[in-house]
Amino acid sequence: MRTRTPAITAITAVSALLLAACGGSPAEPDAKPSGGADDKTVVLLTHDSFTLPKEVLAEFTEKTDYTAEIRHAGDGGELTTKIAMDTGNPDGDAVFGVDNTFASRAIDQGALEAYTPAEVPAGVSDFDLPGDEKHFLTPVDNGSVCVNIDTEWFAAKKLTPPTSLDDLAEPAYKDLLVTPGAATSTPGMAFLLSTVAEYGEDGWADYWAKLMDNGAKVVDGWDQAYYSDFTQGGGKGTRPIVVSYDSSPAFTVKDGKTTTKALLDTCFRQVEYAGVLKGADNPEGAQELVDFLLSDSVQAALPESMYVFPVASDVKLPADWAKFAQQPTEPLSVEPKEIEENREAWLATWSDTIAK
Repeated sequence: MRTRTPAITAITAVSALLLAACGGSPAEPDAKPSGGADDKTVVLLTHDSFTLPKEVLAEFTEKTDYTAEIRHAGDGGELTTKIAMDTGNPDGDAVFGVDNTFASRAIDQGALEAYTPAEVPAGVSDFDLPGDEKHFLTPVDNGSVCVNIDTEWFAAKKLTPPTSLDDLAEPAYKDLLVTPGAATSTPGMAFLLSTVAEYGEDGWADYWAKLMDNGAKVVDGWDQAYYSDFTQGGGKGTRPIVVSYDSSPAFTVKDGKTTTKALLDTCFRQVEYAGVLKGADNPEGAQELVDFLLSDSVQAALPESMYVFPVASDVKLPADWAKFAQQPTEPLSVEPKEIEENREAWLATWSDTIAK
């Protein structure tokens, strides 16, 4: 069973802080200390879900003679808020965990230094951020938010399971879907974006109205949706359709088979990036750390450490992942700039729609 607790965020509050960050000026260089305590310490500013095995972090020191100090800064949205507000005077040297739904804000604010790793593994360039021609951000991992179904439940009920977003609004699936909210969770926001991508500016709100009329349940976060309401979440859930991840079926394996399935035509891909912070005390060490995040050791550790896929295409996945964690070949997507320009309006419309 999946044990990850994805980053949960009050996205509207985060966005408001980000807007304030854009309106302000960077802090003075001597406003507060930044980076590491010495030239052999590299401070990685990251989200609360970041974790790697101790032996992997020790390998970084062995290879580079730098020591990585990890500083957590909330979830991905809060992390982006922080580096945007601290532009030029960061609380670290490198950053990891800015994703494609927030990345353009960090770049536009000037919070990052352009840097391209000397060695980039095969497949990494497939995840480059659109519009990032100067290469401020380096892809490190990816994963898709997808609708998941309880295949055992549907088999027992002799009900054909849904396969698409359209299906979820059909009467056959009334009162069966639970999703984390777009205003209170990152997977919920990704699901909202998947509907924007699928139905366009003129149609996504109407689709949500149909979902709500069909008994969709919206809860605060992924934990509640998956562990409390989903029938395969380990509790007493009653809903066999949940918004989760493409990797989730690898965590519901029983007797050599998975009991869940991700609907790959419903997925919105999230990519997490690393970069060198402008004004870092140790920019050379930050570059070494960005390089290291693309190493075989880190890339191989990502699935079981952070429940995400590596961006390096030649990394061997854990057995259950290779067998059960299928990724979409054509995930839904929205350009980062479009997300940045419309996030607040989309959230306001979404909130009004689900409240009716």
